[in-house]
Amino acid sequence: MPEFFPGFATHRIETATGVTIHARSAGGGAPVLLLHGYPQSGATWNAVAPRLAAARRVVVADLRGYGDSGKPDSTPDHAPYSKRAMAADMVAVMRALGHERFAVVGHDRGGRVAHRMALDHPGAVARLAVLDIAPTLTMYDRTDFAFAQAYFHWFFLTQPAPLPERLIEAQAAFFLDCQLRRQSRTEGVPVAAVAAEYLRCYTAPGAIHAMCEDYRAAAGIDLEHDRADDAAGHRIAAPLLALWGSKGTVGALYDVLQTWRDKAASPSLVTGTALPCGHLLQEEQPDAVLARLMPFLDT
Repeated sequence: MPEFFPGFATHRIETATGVTIHARSAGGGAPVLLLHGYPQSGATWNAVAPRLAAARRVVVADLRGYGDSGKPDSTPDHAPYSKRAMAADMVAVMRALGHERFAVVGHDRGGRVAHRMALDHPGAVARLAVLDIAPTLTMYDRTDFAFAQAYFHWFFLTQPAPLPERLIEAQAAFFLDCQLRRQSRTEGVPVAAVAAEYLRCYTAPGAIHAMCEDYRAAAGIDLEHDRADDAAGHRIAAPLLALWGSKGTVGALYDVLQTWRDKAASPSLVTGTALPCGHLLQEEQPDAVLARLMPFLDT
């Protein structure tokens, strides 16, 4: 992806669990990790990362199961695709690049990984920004018709293998295009080159199964981890910025700031606002995302 990230170095970092994570880095200053969502890869940050790297050390990583990162075998409890496992990957990546403490910006699934990272590795996460999500447990616990209809893939992808895998693989390009069209509320987003990159990664061997495992974990073992944290009183201790699309589903169904204040050690740690777009904030409104990220990261 050199055309998306000019001047960025490429890394392939093997974690302690044997999973190889693909990442790119550039810039100098305080470090920030950018994490993507489904069905994207690190390419989603193409309009944000190079500009952010003018002021900070930026790392763009592909989550395990996505992009050019490893796609490990799973287990009956889907633990290899838990957000706990994904968060541990990213802490290992940042440490391998020399960063013990850093900011994290996560969109969609990446935001859920960032949430878990802030709970499991509070010493590593200095600041946390989540884009267009409410907490996973909150969304599942409040499931209603409107949510199930808008987020049908949360229930389809979790069906036992190989049902969703085979159905998607039969029309992978069509299914991916439908998913991307549902997410964006801006004409021409994602741009053709980025959409082509998503398709390349989406149709790589093992990718669709890995993504289904991500969602199966979210509907099972991730909820167990989240409920255990809630019961133990574990809360996010880092300052948190929540951004969401005013034309999307999350802001229509939830008081986004309140859902995150419910998960924070103090309500005062949580700030945020809606942006005039759909789900793909960093692609639909990169200027607005940067305008809010920079002062938050520099505080």
